[in-house]
Amino acid sequence: MTSKLVVSDHSRDSAGLTYVYPVVSRRAGGVSIGINLNPNSACNWRCVYCQVPGLTRGAAPPVDLELLERELRGFIDTLLHGDFMRAQIAEAAARRIVDIAFSGNGEPTSARAFPDAVALAGRVRREAGLGADVKLRLITNGSLVARSRVQAGLRKLEELDGEVWFKVDAGTAAGYQRINGVALTPATAARHLRLCSGLCSTWVQTCLFAFDGQGPTEAELDAYVDLLTQAGIENLKGVHLYGLARTSMQPEASRLSCLPEKRLVAFADRLRALGLTVRVSP
Repeated sequence: MTSKLVVSDHSRDSAGLTYVYPVVSRRAGGVSIGINLNPNSACNWRCVYCQVPGLTRGAAPPVDLELLERELRGFIDTLLHGDFMRAQIAEAAARRIVDIAFSGNGEPTSARAFPDAVALAGRVRREAGLGADVKLRLITNGSLVARSRVQAGLRKLEELDGEVWFKVDAGTAAGYQRINGVALTPATAARHLRLCSGLCSTWVQTCLFAFDGQGPTEAELDAYVDLLTQAGIENLKGVHLYGLARTSMQPEASRLSCLPEKRLVAFADRLRALGLTVRVSP
């Protein structure tokens, strides 16, 4: 790597590996060891704020689990026993491993090997001597949770004391189409979220931003709250509200802008009044 890692850089090729990459996660609060099951940059959604260059529609390719295991073991060893933390992490406070996260260049649950990859990550974490404070996380759009193999992976993640960060960026069908590029009804999204939270500890993650200078309307925020209510607020660990921290690589990039922090805080207060734990990352 030629430059130090900062929160504004989530490059998936920074370590020169196929499946494993490091990022400094502002929401997790330290070094996140990313697992990219979509090295083909294919996803079944196309979010307007996505920072993946060359994003295409599709699913993850076959996963070489042996290579994934070698890369994960080798990179954890580098973090624990090499000088990577000092040499490559810009902020001293971030020089700690906080999680192993399935994220990457597309929807990770689209990989057929997803449940096997979860089990592999749990085994490597244990054998490397990392404790449960290094969380196993899945960052997902939640669209495939009705599939039996995805549910098997979620159950395994729960067994390993892991958690899901489930994307909910809208509360209306029009919002899902505009922001995430998918035809999805709020009822279906709520059903998927309820199913996911019943299988594994689940946080909602929501990106709030302005599109063509216009942030979400009150009606859209009301619809979002209705979606969470339908999913069962009592079943959720909480909500991550965050703004734009990295440059989109999608055609809409120039149309996107950050909302004032006070708008995120105001909406967070509204969600807290419903009994939700909310973390804000402007």
